[in-house]
Amino acid sequence: MKLSDLVRSARINGGFSYDALAEHLNVSACDIVRWESGESMPCGEDERKTAAFLAEYAGVGGSMKMDVHSLHGWESYAAGFEFEYRQLLEEGKDVERYAGLFEGVSKLEAGETKTRICEALNEMIQTIPMRKGYEYFEPSDLVSIRETLPEGWMEKRNAPEGNILERKIRGAWLGRICGCLLGKTVEGIRTNELHDLLKKSGNWPMQRYILSGDITKDMVNRYTYPIAGRCFADRIPCAPSDDDTNYMCLAYVLVERYGRDFTSLDVSNTWLQYQPRNAYCTAERAAYVNFLKGFRPPVSAVWQNPYREWIGAQIRGDYFGYINPGNPSKAAEMAWRDASVSHVKNGIYGEMFISAMIAEAAVEEDILKIIRAGLKQIPPSSRLYRSVENALDAYINGVSCEDAFKSIYERYDEKNGHDWCHVISNALIVVLSLLFGNGDFGKSICMAVQAGFDTDCNGATVGSILGMLYGDGTIEEKWTKPLNGMLDTEIIGLGRVDIEDMVQNTISHIG
Repeated sequence: MKLSDLVRSARINGGFSYDALAEHLNVSACDIVRWESGESMPCGEDERKTAAFLAEYAGVGGSMKMDVHSLHGWESYAAGFEFEYRQLLEEGKDVERYAGLFEGVSKLEAGETKTRICEALNEMIQTIPMRKGYEYFEPSDLVSIRETLPEGWMEKRNAPEGNILERKIRGAWLGRICGCLLGKTVEGIRTNELHDLLKKSGNWPMQRYILSGDITKDMVNRYTYPIAGRCFADRIPCAPSDDDTNYMCLAYVLVERYGRDFTSLDVSNTWLQYQPRNAYCTAERAAYVNFLKGFRPPVSAVWQNPYREWIGAQIRGDYFGYINPGNPSKAAEMAWRDASVSHVKNGIYGEMFISAMIAEAAVEEDILKIIRAGLKQIPPSSRLYRSVENALDAYINGVSCEDAFKSIYERYDEKNGHDWCHVISNALIVVLSLLFGNGDFGKSICMAVQAGFDTDCNGATVGSILGMLYGDGTIEEKWTKPLNGMLDTEIIGLGRVDIEDMVQNTISHIG
């Protein structure tokens, strides 16, 4: 149902004439007519009153009603609607005049009426124009992305061979798994409690896994974060399943089944066939539900998906870097095909950026050059590019590690779900950890986790890049021992895998 239909239904259900409703909402009767015809939508000072009016009178008739409370929040557009306004504003849509309406609808009580209102607004959202003077140009299609790239973006170098290549691929796999495990224990914690926990357990600055013995009764009772019963490295038989590592294995299945020329539609079909829906989060869960409804890429990325520039795609691209050593543009292209099923704009660029860096790390030793190789694959006119460039400039000009990370906290609020999980805030943590970690594997992944935000994702990504850069020989046994050479996955048909087998499988896919 369109928003115009909801307004008309609410007016009739409430027994309002055009004039009476106009007086009730403090607008003109002409405004009501335009709303019902779809020529315009409610905006201005009385948007919250309009939202309340719709909630009260635009009731859903009939005896067959959806139980919206049974849906996971990531599957309900209404549940995530609080993030939609911020998303639209940041991507440059001319939406500020509707701020009150979005806020009012977001605060409505969960139920089918709110669901219908949010769905109607989503249809309207697709037609909102860009605001004048928006300083970024951020296309989502590959052709337009590549038209923005600088000279040299297609440059590639010969991949290492034999034992050197094998050790790099093994290092990348182990690095990602260890970095993920380090951050998994405290995924979702906020830094005030994380830093206190690390200090009280003698692990500050962070230098090792958080162990079960570090957790005292006082911590369990003191912290709002549920630290008891988390995944601890000294209590596991092997590397536990996690979306950050599942996606590596899922990408292997994708390439094994469809080849290196897989399409975005192949990605969506692989998702449906090889993982249960509960394995997907935020933008991925929204896209998965869209697949089930018949939406295909790239529509699956935008329809009722307020998480479309969050971190999800950025954690999915490692495998494409692994199988394209020395060829960042090919890695980024594969990453684009993957990211486009669930993300747009910077959400896509995040995966392209990371995949390209990993491909470059196979042939380049300079961290700055590796980061710049990743930047070469994304639009210089994007928010992600400019944010990373600013971080690089600050680093080159001598900013301290403390001040560099402080700038992230000043710009992004870790207590806000949108900021906490956004691609840019987390990409900056990855970049700064690579720069200030000075090539030390343990120091770098600990820095990424200690910074907070999406700890397991960032630890995994940093570990993956450095593992590819230096190979397995630089990853100390204290990091790899808890894995016992095995990784649990949620991939249907794979289950628990031998890490060494996956290393050899990866090498077989290198083009």
